[in-house]
Amino acid sequence: MGNGKSDLSLPLTELESYGRRLRSLKTRLNHTKKLFESYQDDIGDGSVNDALGDFESNWEDGREDITQQLDALGDMSDAVVREFKKLDDDLTKKVNDAVRTEDKRGGKKAGGEA
Repeated sequence: MGNGKSDLSLPLTELESYGRRLRSLKTRLNHTKKLFESYQDDIGDGSVNDALGDFESNWEDGREDITQQLDALGDMSDAVVREFKKLDDDLTKKVNDAVRTEDKRGGKKAGGEA
């Protein structure tokens, strides 16, 4: 402990963007049909387009489960960030209140001045 380093550290900035990235991934996963259709004329070969259509059809089966899991992970990430910030704010307030109380009792000002 006494090394000036926090005992608990979370990469909040990265965790905040994690939920957004998961939701972006979900959106992109749900647009595969449109993506495949946008390349249909460029591909030209009907068998490739048929294979992509089959993939999209089969993909429908598992997509809902995956998108629900992505939403759940995004929500958990948001909750961790929210609760950690709340905890940090509460602890900061308690420390500041304790310092103010000590200043009143000891007659010392911040920085050790009398």
